[in-house]
Amino acid sequence: MVQPKYHVFICTSCRINGQQKGYCFSKGSVDLVQRFMEEIEDRDLSGDVVINNTGCFGICDKGPVVVVYPEGVWYGNVTEDDVERIFEEHFEGGNPVKDLMI
Repeated sequence: MVQPKYHVFICTSCRINGQQKGYCFSKGSVDLVQRFMEEIEDRDLSGDVVINNTGCFGICDKGPVVVVYPEGVWYGNVTEDDVERIFEEHFEGGNPVKDLMI
């Protein structure tokens, strides 16, 4: 069983029936998941960082929403451009990205 250092949940507005529609989805959260996956691969962090897409967190005006455990850090309005900073500062540096936190 993999015991990752970080478990990342990204809202993709996935509904119970499997449909993806909603605010985070409309703001590119599926592409955001892909960007996180690419960064994991590029940095060889597949054992340290695990990504899951989720349904709505209920704070759509802050979307796309990304939640990182075990710290329970919530990031809002995350874009593909923010992913590199999250990896460098949070996952590799150990310091959450303050200006993205909600």
